[in-house]
Amino acid sequence: MAYASLDELTERLGRTLDEAEELMAEAALEDATALAMEYGREWPEDDPPRLVKTLVLRSVRRYMENPDGFTTSRAGDETVQWSDAHGRDAGSVYFTRDEQALLKGLAGRTPGLMSASVSAWGPQRPLPRDVTAGYVPAAGMPHSEIPYFAHPTEPW
Repeated sequence: MAYASLDELTERLGRTLDEAEELMAEAALEDATALAMEYGREWPEDDPPRLVKTLVLRSVRRYMENPDGFTTSRAGDETVQWSDAHGRDAGSVYFTRDEQALLKGLAGRTPGLMSASVSAWGPQRPLPRDVTAGYVPAAGMPHSEIPYFAHPTEPW
């Protein structure tokens, strides 16, 4: 299963692949798809979001252009440097941090503050008239209490 085809990758690379490269590219497309599912979610294979397909192709193209994971290559006076290939990612299919964030956003997995409405279920006990404030123990802090203010649910 892959979110992009070998033909689409070949167009991105701008060259034809030999038989060994085609096998490597197909495996890389499957790996990138699995990573896209890990960082995002599982989209339908026949119709993933356009940006997901773009990110998969970008990741595989990066890998196919530098499968050995070189960070610097020198030949005579010419030096080529891959600034985005470093550490454990060099020589593998990977998504950059920005690409990971895009996948999470597309999947609706962005971190942030949320609110949830809460309602009481079942009968509620009215509080005695003299109880309007109390204290509860604070977790991890022995002999400490934090104030807990109770508001009556019914008028007295």
